[in-house]
Amino acid sequence: MSAPKLDTLFRFETPEGITLDLPVAGPPARALAFAIDLRIRGAIYLALSLTLGLLGELGTGPMLIGIFLAEWFYPVAFEIQRGATPGKKALGLVVVNDDGTPVAWSASVVRNLLRVADFFPALYAAGLVAMLVSPRFQRLGDVVAGTLVVYAPPARRRAPLAPHAALPPPVPLDRDEQAALVDFAERVPELAPARAVELAGILTPLHGREGQAALDEVLGYAAFVMRGNETT
Repeated sequence: MSAPKLDTLFRFETPEGITLDLPVAGPPARALAFAIDLRIRGAIYLALSLTLGLLGELGTGPMLIGIFLAEWFYPVAFEIQRGATPGKKALGLVVVNDDGTPVAWSASVVRNLLRVADFFPALYAAGLVAMLVSPRFQRLGDVVAGTLVVYAPPARRRAPLAPHAALPPPVPLDRDEQAALVDFAERVPELAPARAVELAGILTPLHGREGQAALDEVLGYAAFVMRGNETT
């Protein structure tokens, strides 16, 4: 009998039609990330106690408020800004919505507030059980919020544009339009062929071509822009 997998792949398609496979983080990696964040929060609690404790009873209220905010909104602040807390970032993890898009602030708040439920009856037992029975290692907070913790995809270098005959566009293009053409041409190798043709068809009213001919036409415009507006 083979050992159970502690990590698996999450496949989704971006709005641009690019299919990505992201490894979902299992309990070991998430526990290590949590331990790092716990040490950071501990340092924050200590700093609050040492500084506000000097004020005596006057500092008790602000200290408790600071500890509350650090406990519950420390992860939210980092997740909505960077997609990951320092602990997750150190392990190469990121929080995303279950459709692969960046986590929304509302989902981050829900998943972190529900850590209370994941903690029961002790030591995050409920959360661990939920992750072990979930095919995507979602704890209870993730299930309700519709989020996943995945390994951040490495920075992708786009392949150089394939040689293509440069074609002058039928109308003048401003800088934004030229940049959009070049960006599309660089993405073509990453797109499904049908999706690339579909997107190129957006300009069919401009040049009158359809299907693969439309894609070749658009790539020709991009080559024209990349080559400094000189036809070959």
